[in-house]
Amino acid sequence: MPPRLAPVVWLWALTCIRATGQTPLPPTYIPQTKFARGQDVVPSFDGWIRNSDGTFTMVFGYMNRNYEEEIALPAGTDNQLSPGPADQGQPTYFLPRRHAWVFRVKVPADWGNKELIWTINAHDRIEKAYGSLQPDEEILERLIMTHGGLNPGLDDPNKPPSITIAPTEAATVGNPVTLTALVTDDGLPKLRPPKLVSTGEPGKAQTNTSIDRPRLGLNVTWMQYRGPGKATFERADPIIVTDDKAITRALFSIPGTYVLRATANDGELSTTSDITINVNPNRP
Repeated sequence: MPPRLAPVVWLWALTCIRATGQTPLPPTYIPQTKFARGQDVVPSFDGWIRNSDGTFTMVFGYMNRNYEEEIALPAGTDNQLSPGPADQGQPTYFLPRRHAWVFRVKVPADWGNKELIWTINAHDRIEKAYGSLQPDEEILERLIMTHGGLNPGLDDPNKPPSITIAPTEAATVGNPVTLTALVTDDGLPKLRPPKLVSTGEPGKAQTNTSIDRPRLGLNVTWMQYRGPGKATFERADPIIVTDDKAITRALFSIPGTYVLRATANDGELSTTSDITINVNPNRP
């Protein structure tokens, strides 16, 4: 800050001290700003997986810097992979904030030291993610299944749930489509009953006054992966699996091809499945 502005800043700080009694922030302090919209999307390289056939899978995610705005970017000039075709199955609909491990590209065994580059241009700002087979970037599938959580190890008896999505009826704008996720699981981990609240004598010992939140058990959540417009889900919260099914509905804002993703979670491990839906105009 130029010296001639410093007295003004410190006069403001002293005023704040007198008014609030709080310690002043330094003159160089920049407050954190949260933007609802107008910000860009930053792709991220989230690691690579070694496949049994000698090939490799590169895994990407993204960070939509906006707290509210959802951005549609069709595959092409503003949303492309290289080398290779611009469209390699990457997301074209970007939800707010951070989403890790959402997109995969399989590369051949002789990939070597080349880089796979994902380029996104949102709100006239270009961002890139560089995927390569650096040894320290190798990850295990289980890391993604636990979404980066505590990994109990490969000898854990719990297996991830299996999920498929039933075919949908014809879809048109303004008419909700029923989505049925078919889920099976090994029943692990077992649901534990909530802990009882301790009732120790006040002043004699520490007591736990927090209420233990019950675990959901096997559940399904939905997100939009691709689409020219917004898909609105009837249930945004986790849907408990009942009779091997989790059912919700989705409504589409404009015609086009959409890809929706369902994630089954048993409380520790998760698995995803996608469905492509062609949405037609609503003709009277």
